Order: sequence, then structure tokens, then C-alpha cells
Amino acid sequence: MITQEQNDFMTRVAPGKPAGELLRRYWQPVALHEELDGPRPLKAVKLMGQDFVLFRDETGRLGLLDRDCPHRGADLAFGRLEDGGLRCPFHGWLFDATGQCLETPAEPVGSKMCTRIKQGAYPVVERSGIVFAYIGPGEPPAFPEFDCFVAPGTHTFAFKGLWECNWLQALEVGMDPAHASFLHRFFEDEDTSESYGKQFRGASADSDLPITKVLREYDRPEIAVEPTEYGMRLTTLRKLDESATHVRVTNVMFPQAFVIPMSAEMTITQWHVPVDDTHTYWYAIFTSFTGPVDKQQMREQRLATIELPDYVSRRNKSNQYGYDVQEQASQTFTGMGMDINVHDQWACESQGPIQDRSREHLGATDKGIITFRRMLVRAIESVQRGEREAPLLIGADQAAAFSGPPSIDGVNDRGSDNDAYWREADRERRLKSSWAAARLNNGQAG
Repeated sequence: MITQEQNDFMTRVAPGKPAGELLRRYWQPVALHEELDGPRPLKAVKLMGQDFVLFRDETGRLGLLDRDCPHRGADLAFGRLEDGGLRCPFHGWLFDATGQCLETPAEPVGSKMCTRIKQGAYPVVERSGIVFAYIGPGEPPAFPEFDCFVAPGTHTFAFKGLWECNWLQALEVGMDPAHASFLHRFFEDEDTSESYGKQFRGASADSDLPITKVLREYDRPEIAVEPTEYGMRLTTLRKLDESATHVRVTNVMFPQAFVIPMSAEMTITQWHVPVDDTHTYWYAIFTSFTGPVDKQQMREQRLATIELPDYVSRRNKSNQYGYDVQEQASQTFTGMGMDINVHDQWACESQGPIQDRSREHLGATDKGIITFRRMLVRAIESVQRGEREAPLLIGADQAAAFSGPPSIDGVNDRGSDNDAYWREADRERRLKSSWAAARLNNGQAG
């Protein structure tokens, strides 16, 4: 158990709060590319309690500005996209993507006032269907050359969803391998050939064994945690018999993402981005090692449970997450439908807006969470000392040193030790992949 003060230290993200100051030193997802696809490519963004406006000008350049106009505080999210920038409807002040004021049309002819006005503006880039922003001090870190960032656009798909809880408990559900045997337990197995786009519904690599069967029947996993340069790796073993072991390798990409296998051919990299202390957007990049992603199918599957424009789950606290007592008795462990995102959402939101960790009792299966919290506290304290010692606070010259990270779900019946198995399985998958094989041959993956 930890104290309330320690809990606040790790969870609160407003400007000046210790955790918030750490997270501001990393690129943060703020929108999907598709959210700026319409005739008016502009949206209001709230990130760690601060309000911004994100837009794309007529030339395609992205801008992220403070939302309140520096004239008299009017809301720029209602602005006009014209004349090379964003124009405030109140008095017509015009700002470009760098925040520079270009016009103050009501001022006297010849006025140079606009040259002295600059709105708060922040770096923004697009990667793999997500718009990332940097709202911290100094230069932003470089993007590591992980699979989700280097795979061609045809082989990635991005989506998101909103949860009503703190970012840390949303992230921690992904570093707890034991919960999958319970929270995501299905009492019947689907045809694995029809599992495209569905997590935990396919078969493990090197096997025709449904993942749902593995999770249901082998619920006491052996979990190993290994700190890495990018965060940490979790290896979860479920011994099936004397000759075969289910091996699942997942990763935490510091400070707030995890990388997990979705299927034999696809991985998920998922960030947990604080809107404020009690609301979190998850942003996911699905990366395919085989053929191009069927983006239309993936999107339609997710829109069955997510409602636009705010990407809110249709199953939520207001309707008890669709809980059905008969389903719980015969189909799923939760009785909350077949979408595991809904299961995770319930688990995280039911802990309260910010989990009271002074009341928790962690067990052996929580070793990933314990390791991460120690890592998080050290990183926060490093920032407080004015240092840059946290994982992935890297320069461009270091970015190419990062690859993968390997994320595998398979059955080891090869007679090799399990560590050697997942490394071999990862290499074999990359050798069969057009884009990943090229990087492997250049010595950049593994």
C-alpha cells in the first residue's frame, strides 16, 4: 500500500504537478488523422488539464495553439480557417500555425501591433495515423524507430476511445498479464479463422490452440519482468504440458504505452493519454507484419462499440456496461459482451476516478505494476532535479538504436528454452514480413 500523497505524486497531471511535468517531456497523442479529414480540419483538444485548438491550414500544415485568444480570451475553437491560418471570430485576429499573429484588422491602418503578438504554439507531427504534440519545455525527444512508427501506412491502423478514469490505472491494466484469464475469459471458443481484428479470439503462433482456451484453462501464469532501455518487458508463461508452454511477451513503452500481441500477425501499441486527472483517451496503433491492414473492417468493428465524435464507449457506467446476468452465467466471465476493451474499461473505471492505492493489496502477479511504479517515481524525481534520465528521453542520434520491441503470443513445443523461443519466433515473423525483413537485414530489429 502507498499513501495518498504518494498516489497524488504519480497520478496528478495538471501544470506544475510532478507526474504532469514528466509526461509533458514526451510526445502525446492528441487526435487521429481522421478527425481532421473533414471540410473543417479543426478540433478542440484538452491535454493534461490544458485547453488547445488543433488545426490544419490550407497548405496542410498542422498547428496546435492555446485555445484562448490572446486578445480578450475568446475561444479559438470556433475560429475561421482562412488566409493561411486561424482567425478569431471576435475581432478577426489571425494566427498562423506557429502562433504568430498575422492580422489585427480592427486596429488603425499601419498598426504593427500584430508583429508583437504571438499565441502559445506547440510542435505537432503525424505518425501512423495519429497526431502527436509536445507541450513541454525545451526540445522534444526523438521518436524511437519502433515497429509502429516505421511500418508503412498500409500496414498500420489507428483508433482511440475515452475512459472516465485516471491515466495510470488505465495503463496498469496492460501490465497485469494475470487478469486476462479472468476478466477476458470466454466460456466458448470461436472459429479462429474468423478472428481478424479481434483481440484474444485467434490462435497462438505455432499452434491451432485458441488463445481463449489457453487463458481459460491455464490461469496461474509465471510472470517475469525485465527492465529495458525503453521501459520494461514482461514474459508470461503458461505450461500446457510436459512438452509445450504458452509464451506471451508484452512491453511497457515508457512512460504511458504498452506493446502487446493482438494475434500471430499483428501487434497493438497503446498510449493512455490524460485529458485531465479523471479522464483518459487510449490511442492504439495496430501494426501488421503480414499483409496490409483491412482498415475498413477494423474501423467498422470498433464503431460497433464506440460512438463518435468523442469516441465514447456505447457500453459505459450509465448502462452498467451492458451487463447481462445470463451472459455471465454461460458466455463470458464479466457478462459485459465480447469486446475486451469494455471489460478493461469497466475494470479501470470501477476503481474510481483516481484509484485509492492506499487501500490496495498487491500480489505476486502484480510485479509488473510494482516495477513500473518504482520506475515512474525515479523518472519524476529525475525531472524535479532538472535531469533527463528517464527512458526514451532520447536524441535523434539514439532513435535508430531502438527497434521492435518484440511482442509475441505463441506455443513453444520446440524443445528450446522459452527465452530463445520468443526471440526465434520474433525473427521468423520478421523474415516473412516485407517491411520488417528489410530492417532485420540491416540489423535494426531484434
